[in-house]
Amino acid sequence: MKFSGRNILSVGEFTRAEIERIFEVADRMEPYAHRRRITKVLDGAILGSMFFEPSTRTRVSFGCAFNLLGGEVRETTGFESSSLSKGESLRDTARVLSGYSDVIVMRHPQAGSVAEFASASRVPVINGGDGANEHPSQALLDLYTIRKEIRHQGRAGIDGLSIGMIGDLKFGRTVHSLCKMLTLFKNVSVTLISPRELSMPADIVEQLRRAGHNVVESDNMEQSLSVDIAYATRIQEERFASLEEALMYRGRYRLNKRVYTQFCKPNTVIMHPLPRDSRAEANELSDDLDDNPNLAIFRQADNGVLVRMALFVLILDVVDQVDLHARDVNWYTERRF
Repeated sequence: MKFSGRNILSVGEFTRAEIERIFEVADRMEPYAHRRRITKVLDGAILGSMFFEPSTRTRVSFGCAFNLLGGEVRETTGFESSSLSKGESLRDTARVLSGYSDVIVMRHPQAGSVAEFASASRVPVINGGDGANEHPSQALLDLYTIRKEIRHQGRAGIDGLSIGMIGDLKFGRTVHSLCKMLTLFKNVSVTLISPRELSMPADIVEQLRRAGHNVVESDNMEQSLSVDIAYATRIQEERFASLEEALMYRGRYRLNKRVYTQFCKPNTVIMHPLPRDSRAEANELSDDLDDNPNLAIFRQADNGVLVRMALFVLILDVVDQVDLHARDVNWYTERRF
């Protein structure tokens, strides 16, 4: 189980034991993520944060995770602010910027682009999302959230759960990666709820079935919500050929208090990778659920910092040094968690 110096490009690279190791380390990051302790284990290290597609949570979460470990972040956002806009290749960009960084996180709108970049990089590269393809750190934090939420309910773990995925399953890279990661677990029932035109790619459905999971595809949300986990997604309008085409599906499925109360189990956990589209014409996850204790979307976002901290300390091989470079905080803020 070797993490030191490793690229994180695809969920297909992980074994179940490796995922459990990441989660074990993520648990150990809680005092630092929750600002009860400070560690400077990555003092002097530099994260190259390269986001060539809009991002808030993923970009800031990775940067926050690195800062909380004592490292510094150098950001590039958008094509227009990089030499890619001048015709420089990804490989040339990788060779240059990996000389300025100790690890790089990259998001790019083209599938396979991060792997191409990593092939020329001199430092480890983490895929922060490549088009509609994959988002491995999101899948890890989603699975970590599922594990924590289920354990909070007094249940054993992920094996044997029922999970419903709702919305744009064709272009949603978060659900693609989560489905692939679920193949490492046992006896999971997966209900895929989407318009037929936005259904989960057939190869991913086949992977789930080959893993022995029960998979049901449906376009009827309300009749398919008797699940342990309801994972909603927005319409990925930036992936459609035109905005007009995307608008055909906006607001098709709306999970709200009425639907939850009538069709979900009493303890169904509600997840969403964010951002949720709260515009009236979309509103796929209503804010009338914000007081529901089973709404995990903000805990899910918080968990991203824990998981990404774990990835950094594993890749840079400092897991056993984190506590050696630690002290208590010397300021006061309102209780965070």
